[in-house]
Amino acid sequence: MREFSRRRLLCVAAAGMIPWQRLSWAQEASELNPERSGATLVTPEAEASIARGLAFLAERQRDDGSLGSGGYARNTAVCGLAGLAFMSGGSTPLGGPYAVQVNRCVDFLLANTSDDGFITVSGSASHGPMYGHGFATMFLAEVYGVTMQADLREKLSKAVALIVRTQNKDGGWRYQPQPNEADISVTVCQIMALRAARNAGLHVPTETIDACINYVRRSQNGDGGFMYMIQGGTSAFPRSAAGVVALYSAGVYEGPEIERGLAYIMDHLPRGGAASRESHYFYGHYYAVQAMWHAGGDFWAKWFPAIRDELIVRQQASGAWADAICAEYGTSMATIILQLPNNFLPIFQR
Repeated sequence: MREFSRRRLLCVAAAGMIPWQRLSWAQEASELNPERSGATLVTPEAEASIARGLAFLAERQRDDGSLGSGGYARNTAVCGLAGLAFMSGGSTPLGGPYAVQVNRCVDFLLANTSDDGFITVSGSASHGPMYGHGFATMFLAEVYGVTMQADLREKLSKAVALIVRTQNKDGGWRYQPQPNEADISVTVCQIMALRAARNAGLHVPTETIDACINYVRRSQNGDGGFMYMIQGGTSAFPRSAAGVVALYSAGVYEGPEIERGLAYIMDHLPRGGAASRESHYFYGHYYAVQAMWHAGGDFWAKWFPAIRDELIVRQQASGAWADAICAEYGTSMATIILQLPNNFLPIFQR
């Protein structure tokens, strides 16, 4: 799997398609440079864990492309995240060991995109349908960046337009596609989807991004963590990790809000079983590992091995990671986290 992925990455990089960040000599020479860490940090044990996780997802995918179980069967967020998990290993609709599964994810999400651009499945359980819309849009944008399919662009453009028009007056988004309330958790899903779409060449209004940055900044507490809604509230690890990634996704790469946010997240460094008591475990670590990847240096060098080893221990014999939402969700999140050093998807690149 990884040999195919490395070859594909080299070909794409040679074509100038990957926006590599210009590195200083000191960064290039440092072993703490995240882009150069994949060969050492993705250990043989992690490789085996990833392989079992992706095989589990492939086995659980239905013929219509959907994934999820229990109340979350045929959930668009789970499908989008599973698609991102397959692509994080180098598979695309055009090739790779899980090309068939990626294409099925695309087909399912496009089949459930309404005329107004909303990606949702009637009757499927959801913590909030805009979560599903955000993750699905982000996945489709990553696919479009590879395939440039005209029919995909048409529906993706509508999905992006829906996000833009449902931003509320404070600059954020909430559970429903309506410009009313907003929270930091749904907001980060939408800004990452918009970032992925912009990376793929779709238009995203600058004022939408600027309003989002303002909203996220207003959501930060004095301790560096983030409140759930700007009306007030305490900080917590999952939403604070999401808040930092929202800033990175909106183009804020440095500043006091980033520094304070990273310091807050580092107080929750995985320590074996201790971190597993956190609520929204996979959600929090999905964003935390991205925050540390963007930060680089000691942040990345300390964080990734800690969460890698913790996830390997938590994996079940079936190859799945259990979660209250569903095993397909937990497994998608875990395999995305473990494959981040691959640096294959533009939305996860620094």
